[in-house]
Amino acid sequence: MEQWEKYPVEAPVEEPFRQQYFMERLKEMVREKSIEYGRPLTACIKTFGCQMNAKDSEKLMGILEQAGFKPSEEENSDFVLYNTCTVRDNANQRVYGRLGYLNSLKQKNPHMTIALCGCMMQEASVIEKIKKSYRFVDLIFGTHNIFRLAELLFLCYTEGRMVIDIWDGTDKIVEDLPAKRKYSFKSGVNIMYGCNNFCSYCIVPYVRGRERSRNPEDIVQEIRGLVKDGVVEVMLLGQNVNSYGKTLEKPTSFAKLLKQVAEIEGLERIRFMTSHPKDLSDELIETMRDCPKICRHLHLPLQSGSSRILKQMNRVYDKEQYLALVEKIKREIPDLSLTTDIIVGFPGETEEDFEETLDVVRRVRYDSAFTFIYSKRTGTPAAAMENQVPEEIVKPRFDRLLTEVQNISAEMCKKDVGKTMTALIEGMDSHDPSMVTGRLSNNIMVHIPGDSSDIGKLIPVKLLESKGFYYMGKKLP
Repeated sequence: MEQWEKYPVEAPVEEPFRQQYFMERLKEMVREKSIEYGRPLTACIKTFGCQMNAKDSEKLMGILEQAGFKPSEEENSDFVLYNTCTVRDNANQRVYGRLGYLNSLKQKNPHMTIALCGCMMQEASVIEKIKKSYRFVDLIFGTHNIFRLAELLFLCYTEGRMVIDIWDGTDKIVEDLPAKRKYSFKSGVNIMYGCNNFCSYCIVPYVRGRERSRNPEDIVQEIRGLVKDGVVEVMLLGQNVNSYGKTLEKPTSFAKLLKQVAEIEGLERIRFMTSHPKDLSDELIETMRDCPKICRHLHLPLQSGSSRILKQMNRVYDKEQYLALVEKIKREIPDLSLTTDIIVGFPGETEEDFEETLDVVRRVRYDSAFTFIYSKRTGTPAAAMENQVPEEIVKPRFDRLLTEVQNISAEMCKKDVGKTMTALIEGMDSHDPSMVTGRLSNNIMVHIPGDSSDIGKLIPVKLLESKGFYYMGKKLP
């Protein structure tokens, strides 16, 4: 223990000081291993799932970089972490498949450390399977304790055993830890964690825990820091941002938070997701309408157009309420881009139920939609329901819905051809080195002639041609 004499004998109890302590201790271990190997230690994080997982991965990489690791995209790194999703079963299967590949890499590089975290790790059956069939995994933790990565990895290194740290739930929100942002000019910002809705098909409340909101002062302070560091656009993240603020000691609303964020000087754009229709207030609609910094895009999951199925899903609205809400939104914000999520093949769905979904799609005319085949998730009420719809019925319905959605999306995209809009240039076009790719306020992409000096800038562009799901345009002076 001589090399640790400069540190306290025991780690602090309070966070984030405890994790800062372990980052420093881990940093010394990484330095020693780097000297032993004759090169820097590398770390790779692969993210599965939603924007909240992506934001978590930025925090995790920030911790690793602070501890002395060199970020890498290669899975043959010294430390590899899979940040997992479990919303659908195929997400789990992808992880199991990739673990086989990691095992082959570890056999060639025995010093390699393999870690798993995220939503999938909150399932007890997954942990048992990994303990039994994937003994080469070194570290497993869940969604509630990602801030403990440095401490857990230090434990891995010092004890030389598989470390498993899964929490059933938490009321902790640990701030002031480092993050490694993917983009210098835009960033996700968590405003709340967990979900209280318990939709009957969804495992998220069981793996992410109950809703807990961050204090608005902390959110505003974080965004001010990001703006000072060059960020011009933020994405406010939560499983249901519309219910933000209800759990705070001094309850507030999401609309009020948006107004506070909009007052931050230097911040140009505000996005958010996801919105639950049952909590979308008139106050929020008016705030979106009146605040030019809030992007003209709203993701409003439908899930099904059948009131009977929506009740079985525990969505707490029916078809007519959803359509009335959309009508109100479009009346107040005519230039809004509306996107959605739709599930096909929920237990008991009939052809008539499916036709109700198609009817909503045709009446709303979404700019785009994420369509999914129902995936049974063990532990959810829907998994135990009778009348599970067979694949031979679901697949043709899914294909019909996809065709309908794509045709409408292509028509909606055409309506803005010829207009001038502002695009935030996000990167080089992957197919043409003379072009750059930008995102409009309505969340649709545009490709324009440009170079790397344009990246991160807000540029006025004229939309010349619709390609169905994106535009070709030109830069304006």
